Amino acid sequence: MKLRTFAAAGLAIALAGCTTIQTSADPISSRWVGQSAGKFFAAFGPPINDVESGSGVTYTWKGGYKTVRVPAKYADGADGKRGKQIAAARTQYLRCQAEIVTSSDYTIRSIRVVGDIPGVNGPSYCAELLAPAQPA
Repeated sequence: MKLRTFAAAGLAIALAGCTTIQTSADPISSRWVGQSAGKFFAAFGPPINDVESGSGVTYTWKGGYKTVRVPAKYADGADGKRGKQIAAARTQYLRCQAEIVTSSDYTIRSIRVVGDIPGVNGPSYCAELLAPAQPA
């Protein structure tokens, strides 16, 4: 009986030490959660859809349409010359889609990317567009 009591107490102490603190490694959420949705829509254009959900509204936003020309890539050749072509030049059509949940006072509670493609400088065009890296 004592062993069971000590085990239960130990488990309770261990679980009491576990807390979940929501930290966002997502640069888009870090940049926009807590900001006014009006500020977001003024910067990037209006939403295409909105649905009331409880005490807030969920907006669907699409934007950031941009066409870029990606040059061909070449291997390094001998004596600093251009080597064999390893990737052809191409045209890339960039765009982003997100769902933005706001509270009743129009403050962004969450932002979730639902449509993204690789960007010009990294794996996410939405991150490049909505949360550009700040110069150091």
